[in-house]
Amino acid sequence: MVAFTLNGGDVSLEIDPQTPLLWALRDNLGLTGTKFGCGMGLCGACTVHLDGAAVRSCSLPLAAVAGKAVTTIEGLGGEHPLQRAWVEHNVPQCGYCQSGQIMSAAALLAANPAPDEANIRQAMAGNLCRCGTYHKVQRAILSVAAVAHWEPAVEGEA
Repeated sequence: MVAFTLNGGDVSLEIDPQTPLLWALRDNLGLTGTKFGCGMGLCGACTVHLDGAAVRSCSLPLAAVAGKAVTTIEGLGGEHPLQRAWVEHNVPQCGYCQSGQIMSAAALLAANPAPDEANIRQAMAGNLCRCGTYHKVQRAILSVAAVAHWEPAVEGEA
């Protein structure tokens, strides 16, 4: 059995501890916002937070999250400033990579509330977008960072 905190609540799963976290989230817990992209941790579509840090859930075994806090796109809630900025800046095209993009951006802003363009490019470099909306992603992140009263949500709060 693997026990951990998921989006602020306690979870226990009795599945193979070597199961990738992505599949435990999607298949066992019904959280389908986290996407499968490459299966090797290279594209970023499966990005979630583990104790606040952005990680690739497709290559992370469930055993690695035991006793830790996992936050998925569902855990950010529907009113996160980044989600609003994504809409305002027309970031989504096909939308497939968006949850991973937002999760990486949220981890960036939690660590660095005032990133510059170089910080954003570096933090987002591991998130691939087949539609090429990188410039819109950067503008959306900058717009959230520019809001002086914005403070990152506490991990696990919806």
